[in-house]
Amino acid sequence: MTSKLQEGILVGCGNPLLDISAPVPLQFLEGYGMNVDDAILAEERHMPIYRELVDGYQAEYLAGGSVQNSLRIAQWILRQPNVAVFFGCVGQDDYADILREKARAAGVDAHYQVSPDTPTGTCAVLITGTHRSLCANLAAANKFTIDHLEQPANKALIDNAQYYYISGFFLTVNPPSIMRVAATANAKQRPFLMNLSAPFISQYFMEPLMAVMPYVDIIFGNEAEAHAFATAQGWPADADLREIGKRLVALPKINSERPRIAILTQGCDPVLLIQHDKVQEFPVTRLAVHEIVDTNGAGDAFVGGFLSQYVQGKSLDVCIRCGNYAAGHIIKNPGCTYSGEPEFNE
Repeated sequence: MTSKLQEGILVGCGNPLLDISAPVPLQFLEGYGMNVDDAILAEERHMPIYRELVDGYQAEYLAGGSVQNSLRIAQWILRQPNVAVFFGCVGQDDYADILREKARAAGVDAHYQVSPDTPTGTCAVLITGTHRSLCANLAAANKFTIDHLEQPANKALIDNAQYYYISGFFLTVNPPSIMRVAATANAKQRPFLMNLSAPFISQYFMEPLMAVMPYVDIIFGNEAEAHAFATAQGWPADADLREIGKRLVALPKINSERPRIAILTQGCDPVLLIQHDKVQEFPVTRLAVHEIVDTNGAGDAFVGGFLSQYVQGKSLDVCIRCGNYAAGHIIKNPGCTYSGEPEFNE
């Protein structure tokens, strides 16, 4: 960190979830009809999963939710509190208190809406070897309403921000809030960044996703998410990630002065940066198998690392290198957690 940043320069909206994370056998996943590396919303049949993890396995509680994770990582690298502001909805319970405390400790300025009659959302993080599967019970996170953003203090925070980041996961909760933030970013000519988040978003929430896409300046996604988007769009089945990226950036955009950028990750293969018709590759440092604790939060960490440099006005290649650094660090720790001081050098 060189110069001090304005507080509240970055605003994120998402689903604050308390991660309940534990190593489990594959049979545990099978018992709930889940696959390795799944990212799903809990249905009725999944509801016992949280209690079972706490009672029967060595579960730990971690502050979670994709956007909140990314903001925590950005704050860790920036080493200056309250650069990032987070909006989401929690319940009135112990889990909300844990989330508040974890957000504050990480330097994130969380402004939670509180739903008094709904429990705070939870996410089962099921670790099988180096894989992780997610089952989110949004609960209170689902209760977020645009009224919260319209409160004068919160509206001021949104108006004063310079950068905006929202996950595709939030499309399942409150599209009007996303459109409000996107319109504010556009009116003020400030960057609006979004994440494809999970294949099911493209499969089931394409309409709200396409409504907000014209506002999106930078879109993030991994290969599975990008392919799911391409399939839902009816793009050629043999389109590779580069072709999908080029099509993503070519989708209609309101502010044509600022062409869209796509940043697509593919595990240990190079990150693709797609601008105009040009694709650049950024190599990822491969970790030895024994260094990998679990991949949970690697994508969130990548975005967090990226954002930490982007809000300082750094070039895209520095932003992506920091994203790769952050993802590599997180993979060596359980869940979306970090240890020690950040050691990113441009």
